[in-house]
Amino acid sequence: MTVQGASAHAAACATCPMYNGAQLTRLGINMTDWDFVVALAGNPNTGKSTVFNALTGLRQHTGNWPGKTVVRAEGGFLYGDKRYKLVDLPGTYSLLSTSADEEVARDFILFGQPSVTIVVVDATRLERNLNLALQVLEITDRVVIALNLMDEAKRHGLRVDERRLARDLGVPVVPMAARQGEGVQDLLKAVAEVASGAAVTRPHRVRQRDPQVEQAINQIAGQVERAFPGLPNARWVALRLLDGDESIEQAVREGTLGQLVQQKSPEPLPAIRLELEAVS
Repeated sequence: MTVQGASAHAAACATCPMYNGAQLTRLGINMTDWDFVVALAGNPNTGKSTVFNALTGLRQHTGNWPGKTVVRAEGGFLYGDKRYKLVDLPGTYSLLSTSADEEVARDFILFGQPSVTIVVVDATRLERNLNLALQVLEITDRVVIALNLMDEAKRHGLRVDERRLARDLGVPVVPMAARQGEGVQDLLKAVAEVASGAAVTRPHRVRQRDPQVEQAINQIAGQVERAFPGLPNARWVALRLLDGDESIEQAVREGTLGQLVQQKSPEPLPAIRLELEAVS
């Protein structure tokens, strides 16, 4: 690439949602020669591996996450003139960090800040799968829902209104039957649009029905935002602190969350904990 071309590329991508390169390196992901990083999340048995294979073909390899026995699969694909690295996260039912798999998936989405997170859901079991999707939407705006197994849903007489679902969730929803290769091109297009910023998402965030709980979340989120200016997901951090998530408490205490905005926390954890105790 020429100097002029590199400058044009940088200018074009100045407003693109970008990954956190330093954190990805810490997580063992090498982004050399890749334009975007895409996380692939989903419950077990949703066809996530089939989607991964459909997107990457033979351009994939496996290893372990640093310091974990959890297997990591990586692959890549080209779309337009951009190169996308796809990271297959462990199949999980939640991101509450109660197991090694959940911790790996949560940390990658939170700290790696992938350009896009694809959440694969089973069209025949939406009531179960959307729990994970809503948790991912609490962390990041850059999400595409892969509504997989539409062929199975049709076989069982189920009809899913993907347009209504996209409006309700505030992010693109792509109907798929990955085993037959259906919807793959539409998924690639949606990922490219979210990665480049061409598609603007407005993710649905669940509000608490109890006004006291909602007040507590808002107060703690305000403390978190003051401690880490520019943090993209202060509300989610507040929710995890209220729930007593020790790993998130540690990230706040050690200033690791500050790395999401490339700075250290100017305010220590105890000030946030006092607020937490006061409104609990």
